[in-house]
Parts: sequence; structure tokens; C-alpha cells
Amino acid sequence: MRMRPPSVPLITVDPYFSVWSAANKLTDNVPVHWTGKPNTVRGTVTIDGTAYRFMGTGALPAMKQTYLDVNAMSTEYRFTAGGIELTALFTSPLFLDDYYYLTRPVSYLKLTYRSLDQKEHSVVANIAVSEQICLNWRGTDGVDIEMLDQDSIQTAKIGSVSQPVLEKRGDDIRIDWGYFYLSTDTENAKIGAYSEEVPFEKEHHDREYPHGDNPEMAFVFAENTLDPVNGALFTFAYDDIESMIYFGKHLKSYWNRNDANILDEITKAFADYDFCYMKSEAFSDRLFIDAVKAGGEKYAELLMLAYRQVLAAHKLVLDEDGSILYISKECHSNGCAATVDVSYPSIPMFLLYNPELVRGMMRPIMKYSRSDEWAKELKFDFAPHDAGQYPHVNGQVYANNNIDGQMPVEECGNMLVMAATEAIASGDISYCRDNLDLLEAWVKYLEKNGRDPENQLCTDDFAGHLAHNCNLSLKAIMGIAGLGIIYKMLGDDVKYDYYLAEAKEMAADWAVRAANGDGSYRLAFDREGSFSMKYNIVWDKLFGTEIMAKSVIASEFASYRRKINKYGLPLDNRAGYTKSDWLVWTATLAENRDDFEEMVAPLWDAYNSSMSRCPMTDWYETVSSRQVGFRHRTVQGGLFIKLLEASGKMKLN
Repeated sequence: MRMRPPSVPLITVDPYFSVWSAANKLTDNVPVHWTGKPNTVRGTVTIDGTAYRFMGTGALPAMKQTYLDVNAMSTEYRFTAGGIELTALFTSPLFLDDYYYLTRPVSYLKLTYRSLDQKEHSVVANIAVSEQICLNWRGTDGVDIEMLDQDSIQTAKIGSVSQPVLEKRGDDIRIDWGYFYLSTDTENAKIGAYSEEVPFEKEHHDREYPHGDNPEMAFVFAENTLDPVNGALFTFAYDDIESMIYFGKHLKSYWNRNDANILDEITKAFADYDFCYMKSEAFSDRLFIDAVKAGGEKYAELLMLAYRQVLAAHKLVLDEDGSILYISKECHSNGCAATVDVSYPSIPMFLLYNPELVRGMMRPIMKYSRSDEWAKELKFDFAPHDAGQYPHVNGQVYANNNIDGQMPVEECGNMLVMAATEAIASGDISYCRDNLDLLEAWVKYLEKNGRDPENQLCTDDFAGHLAHNCNLSLKAIMGIAGLGIIYKMLGDDVKYDYYLAEAKEMAADWAVRAANGDGSYRLAFDREGSFSMKYNIVWDKLFGTEIMAKSVIASEFASYRRKINKYGLPLDNRAGYTKSDWLVWTATLAENRDDFEEMVAPLWDAYNSSMSRCPMTDWYETVSSRQVGFRHRTVQGGLFIKLLEASGKMKLN
């Protein structure tokens, strides 16, 4: 990868088990949780009796990092010291076509070496992981540590003493229940634990700690001698015991749905490492080739970096009927669960590889929409914003259910497009048929309110509410078209023609009222000379429905070139910031690949040069490339939309 990632994925499983290196070199800093809080992991090697570090900070001399590459499921580092080249290969085998591997909470580190001086060397590796991996804040609870031996695999286990399973919900928090397992194999392996005094980070000084102001921090470690041919394999695993509260019921992760034993899963992980690595490499290679063909090498690298982030911000569980629930966490925002306007931009990746997961995103929203709280007590006739606050999925928490804080047109349009695209991608209309009453109700809302939306919030209104939002009106148009497409798949051509005709009439009216007169189109119908990204109309292009006149889209796209800053096209004229997902959706409106690449290249530049060292932010400044807000969000699945277009999967027959 030519890009310098703003943060490098190391362990990526779910919103709680997600470890990154926010530095150019793995030895420049300690690894961190996606929130930026320390998840200290240390890696050292002793070469012919001399110790060096290759991961984390410390007193030992650092190996020289010579190489870094990131693909969809693996991160590879290379280092030199003591006459050898050490390769550290982190792999999280997140296969979208296999729920077992997608949810099995085991991530790999394979260490190998080669001699640089043609001499034989003794190389012993030590991996140590701190208590930060299993506590919200280190020092706020004691930890239990246990050494385990199963099937020649040596495992060190660590977890909090109190085990407050699923007690907390929110955004900037880490898991404080369940158990972390560090494992390695072979007869030469050694495991253990130690403690050392480590000063608290400055931002933590306002917290109370039961062990005093400068407590000892506990570590578990695994040590193994590297075979000259096969090296040594380590695994990082986390058993969260229970993963989600879903409308009052405690649910386990898919891998653990039948009370599987984590030690057995670790044993299986060691046995199938070669299979997992080969399959992950084959997927990454295919993805990269397809992405280069669709949008160029820089575009392909964006997808490589986004893939694990998108998946690690979700959790897959089964409801009481055995149906898939794929719950996103609205990371670095408010921690909402199953947020509709976060799911909507993420769907291109899932439509490509497993549209059933889009159904899994919609199920909590459909369930809550039918609840007495939403339909009878609140009397809302539009789609909710979310279904809870992670990991408690018990009903919407956004804006305290105050009507003024809702996003009715936004979420109705999002759900209708999600339903239509899932049906097209899967070729299965059954889920839409089962929920046709809700889809019809939401279209009625859009028919009444979508032509010229009143002063209501949309997903892009960081600058505040905006009335007469032109892009929000486009979402309503595509939502209405979505129901028409659903009826077409149900075999009702009369209703298909009716809703497509309505969408086309609204689009023609839109083009007149939104025109600036210079070929560009407004942010709001009543704001002459304004502009915004018109990303919502991209589905018209993917569907091939020609709801909006091609000349309108072409002239609007041409106008963007005059507004692009060094690091991308601003979201609209109200500020200089942009959104990465919408930028790529807007770029996909281009009629040729050169124009697409021209618009996407500044996004690559933004991540490559940003001083905001966090997992891919989707909200950043286009002049400085600095993060405005948000990190590690699932919306980066939206970057796959150009690849989705190239696949032709959304084209209606």
C-alpha cells in the first residue's frame, strides 16, 4: 500500500475488540483501541541473546521498520535487527460469506524471520497484553488471571474481577466484562503474567482508582521460539459471554449461539490458520483487482483500509427466531445502535458480498417501528433514527424521542432504498413482502413531505436544521422509486409504473426549482447560488431507472470541479468540511473513470497526510485534512459504491 494509513488495523473483531496502531511505525507508540485509549500490546524478540522491540514503546532498542502493507484482512510489518528480517503478520479473517468466521473472536499474529547475514540465529518472541484490553479504564477494577493448557496450546486468560456483563452502554467506553485470551502453541511455548508501575495518562487523572494514583498494570504474556521455516503463531481472542440486549433479551454472538467453548475455538483457529490466511489473501487480491478496474489504484487502497473497519464496528447476533441481526455501533458520535442513517451509507459493501446482512441491519428498526412505544405512544408515522444505544438495543434513544430532533424524510428514504437494494441484490423479495405495510406508510410520508421538506434534520446538518433541503428531496424521490421497484419484483407492474412516474414527475419539478441557472443545483430550494453534494441520486444511476434527466446530473457534476479543495469537495457551501462516504457516492455520478479518479484522489491524499491519527474518519476538513469528528464508523462501507456500480448488480432487468 502506497498510502500512509492514518491508523493501522491490528486486531479487528467488533466494537469492543478493536486494536490499532496510530503511528507511522509500530514502535512509535502503544497500540490503542479505536477510541484512541491505550490497549497496550508489546512485542519483543530476543535475537541470539539480545532483546529488541518491534511493537509498542519501552526501554529496549527498537528494530528498524522497513515495510508496511495493509490489505482487506491482513497487516504486514517487516523489521530488521541482529542480522535478521522479522515479519509480523496480523490477520483477522472476516469472511462475509461465512458467519462463523465473521464472528469468531480470534485474530492472528504470525511471526517469521529470515537471516540477512547467511548465519543461523536463535529468535525468541514475546507478546504481552495489558489489562487495558478487558477494562473500560485500567485500574478501575482488579483482574483475574489464569494459565491454561489445551491441545498443546498455551493460553493466558485475563478478565475483570466484577464481570459487569452488559451493564454499560454508550460511545467512548471499552468492554469491562468477558475474558481475553492470549495463546501460542508448540512445546517451546511459555506463558505467564507480570505487573509493573505505569503512570496514568494525563487525561485520566480526574478519575478515581481503587489502587491509588500510580497503580501497577497487569500484563499477560506468551513466549515462543521462532522456527526457521514456520516461525510462530499467536492468537488474540475475546469471549464476551453475552453480546447484546435486544428488547430486553440477552443475546450471544453467532459463534457462541450454542454455548461454544472459547478454548475449543482457539484450538480450531490454530488448526485452520493456513486456510484462513489463504482465503483472506485470495479475497483481498480479487477485491484489489476489481477496485482498480472500477476506480483506480488509489480507490482500491481506500477499500483495503476500510474493509476491516466497517466490519469491526458491527456485531452479529441471532434473535429469538434465529434471524440475523447485524447491529452497528455509531462510533465516536453517540454510540447509537442500528442507526438508520449510518446503515444506509454502509450498504454498498454488503450488497456486493452478503445482502442478508442488510436485512440484519433493518430488522431492529422494523421491530421497533411496530412497537407500542413508537406507533401508539409517540404516534410517529415515519421510520426511527435508531434502535438503542450500543450494546442495548431496546428502542430509539436519539433526541430523547423529541419530535423536533427526528429525521423523518431522511430515515424513511433510507429504509426504502435499503429494502429495495437488498431485494435486488439477493433476488429475494420475501422480506419486503413481510414488511410492505411499513414501507407503504413511509412512502405516504414521503409523498406528503418529501417534495419540499420543511425545517427538519437530515444526516448532513452539522450546521443545524435546514428547510427546503434539495438533497433530502432527492432522497424522498429515490425512496418512492424504491417502493416502485419492490412492487415490480412482487409482479405488480401497475404500481411499479405509478411510483416510478411519481418519482419522475417529482424529479422534473425538482430540477426546475433547484436550478441556480448556471448548470449547478442548490443546497436548498430557497438559497440561490448555494451548492451541495447530490449523492442521493446515485441510486438512479445504479438502477438504470433514468428518473432524473441525465443532463441535470451531468451539469451538476461538472459544477463540482470548481469547488474542490486540496483534500476534497466540501459537503455543501456552509462549511469547508466533507464526508468521505458521500464524496465517493458523488464521484460515482461521473460518466467516466477519469472524472471519478480526479474526485477521489483528494480523499486518498487526506488520509495519507492527515495528522489526525485515527481509524478512517468520515468527517474532515477539505483544506487541512484534519478530522472534524467521527472515526471508525461503518459508513466507510459506502466507499464500495463504485465497485457496486461496476458489478452491475443493481441494474433492473
